[in-house]
Amino acid sequence: MFEPPLALASLSGEADAEWALAAADHAGAAFLGGIALDAPAREAARRLVARDRKEFLPADPLAFIDDQLATVADAEATIRPGINVRAATKEPIREAAAICADYDAILEINAHCRQAELCAVGCGESLLADNGRLADYVAVAAAEEAAVSVKVRAAVDGVDLLAVAEAIEAAGGDGIHIDAMDSEPVVGAVADATKLFVIANNGVRDADSVRRYRRLGADAVSVGRPSRDPGGQVFGRVADAVVQHTPEANP
Repeated sequence: MFEPPLALASLSGEADAEWALAAADHAGAAFLGGIALDAPAREAARRLVARDRKEFLPADPLAFIDDQLATVADAEATIRPGINVRAATKEPIREAAAICADYDAILEINAHCRQAELCAVGCGESLLADNGRLADYVAVAAAEEAAVSVKVRAAVDGVDLLAVAEAIEAAGGDGIHIDAMDSEPVVGAVADATKLFVIANNGVRDADSVRRYRRLGADAVSVGRPSRDPGGQVFGRVADAVVQHTPEANP
């Protein structure tokens, strides 16, 4: 899905094209967003802003996605962009996926955010308990010939993440971005049971954490907060470790 096997995980209200390009020499992918696509998701995002959370709320979300992906494309960077999106309905997922397909970008469906405002309207983590609707989102995006990944959270009460992963794969998804939440073995279980491209997230800060996830079967790892400082020590350690622990570097 991308090389080197290091991704920048979306940061609410911060992860834009400029952010992605700042780390383009070291990461293989960057997930911009998240972007609230439809009226329920946008209203939830406004409520989050009202309690001092950063959110992207452009007047036209689809035009914003097109502009951000065009900016990355115009820079001729090697990093592959993705767009993390939230929606309570599937039609805007399809529209966003069509734009991603035009730029060879990854459409990342957000089944991860756990804020009450988002879950109340059917976005974010609430999708983990509704495999049918999540699968519908994946299927409509895949039909647009976009690469499709889903950002998920492990250790959610009542959720069988392996069943979620299998539903994503059956619907035509290409990848799964797992916030392991101190449940790291689930990364290996998903990697063993599916052919999805597995991106592992949570606690990736050094060579040991990269090695641990890669040995579990993750195809790539991702970082969130360290991506704010691509010249910093933490990001540098991870970027170096990713190169050291690729199959090519370890014949």
